[in-house]
Amino acid sequence: MGSGGLELPPGDEGHEGDSTEVPPGTVSLARPMETGSIGPELEWDAEAWREVRTRAQRAGRAYIWLNLVEQRLRAVVAAVLRPIYEPVHGDDWVVAAAGPAGQEWVQRAVAVREVSRRKGYLLDPADDNVLSFLTLPQLRELMVQHWPCFEPYVDDRRDVELVLDELEVTRNVVSRNRALSEAVLGQAERASARLLDALGAGGDVPSARRLPVDAVEDLVGDRYADVVAVHSDRVRLLRQFPAEDLFGGARRLDALGIGLNLLVQNFSGRRLVRLAEAGCRTRLLFLNPASSAVKRRERELGMKRGELSRAVEMNILHMRRVRSRLRDPGAFEIQVYDETPRCTAYLVDGDGSDGIAVVQSYLRRSRGMEAPVLVLRGGSRVVKSGADALADDGGLFATYREEFETAWADSRPVS
Repeated sequence: MGSGGLELPPGDEGHEGDSTEVPPGTVSLARPMETGSIGPELEWDAEAWREVRTRAQRAGRAYIWLNLVEQRLRAVVAAVLRPIYEPVHGDDWVVAAAGPAGQEWVQRAVAVREVSRRKGYLLDPADDNVLSFLTLPQLRELMVQHWPCFEPYVDDRRDVELVLDELEVTRNVVSRNRALSEAVLGQAERASARLLDALGAGGDVPSARRLPVDAVEDLVGDRYADVVAVHSDRVRLLRQFPAEDLFGGARRLDALGIGLNLLVQNFSGRRLVRLAEAGCRTRLLFLNPASSAVKRRERELGMKRGELSRAVEMNILHMRRVRSRLRDPGAFEIQVYDETPRCTAYLVDGDGSDGIAVVQSYLRRSRGMEAPVLVLRGGSRVVKSGADALADDGGLFATYREEFETAWADSRPVS
């Protein structure tokens, strides 16, 4: 008899008191289900983990851009409006600047600030002000309401408003932890960079005109030295970073490799001529097509005998034709080396602070098109944390530049 006055069903067969008939009035207790079959499946498979990692990576990048934009916009609003309102209204200058039109949202910010104070959420005294609790749309309202004050500093009001409209989509997605598509992320990154530039906070790295400075690169530069991009092969590099973007407008171009296909096959001879006539000095260093190193490389790649040497020779002949069309052939030098090729490197403006480089290591069974690619930025200081803050680290750019100069010194010219 159970505690509720109901008779329990009999036990398993073989136990004392066993009976095949269930007396009337008893309540049947279901047997436990097998372990592992209760409730939904909670495990994530490999595909699910890939999906959540992708979501987190995109949301993280978007958050960094939004954080930079909000901090910059907050600083601009403070710099312009505080001198106007603070002398009269003191610490309540933001409330006064919002005026009757912004009374609702500014009071909400004041209330959130007070709650944060009581609960100990204000970890930095510098954030103990109403301005720190305004969102992007509210900062935008302050700019729009006082546009005559901002007009001397910002060229185009309409452009600023359009950019902030674009960012609002991303801000809502990130704040609610929803999926962010690659297209929307790209749009947000471009919009953020455009707004930062409009507000006078564009990248101060000279090579940003060719390879825009990335927000993540600035914040985690100590993890990757001067490596700003990694691609699994050259096809993916060119998809994101076309040869015109890489070589166009260069004032100096140094290239080391076997056949230099990235330059020869993706950048026309006519463009090279125009580049040289505009003042670009070029040094191209090919592997000697008649050397034993070419034959070894052919065997490594499983190529027919003479196939690679003919391809390199054709590239050299093409570059000689380009050189023959120049008024100053001395500005377009071609040389060959006989040593075992170790890497291919394209250094654009590598002699100054405006340089970028594309480098690949030669793998035994992979052609140059299939080898991983590193994109490097030259002339930049690597940001590190702790005692090594702002340490001047040479990175990899200087290493490959020295490799080129050493190989160039040991090579011989092509007539």
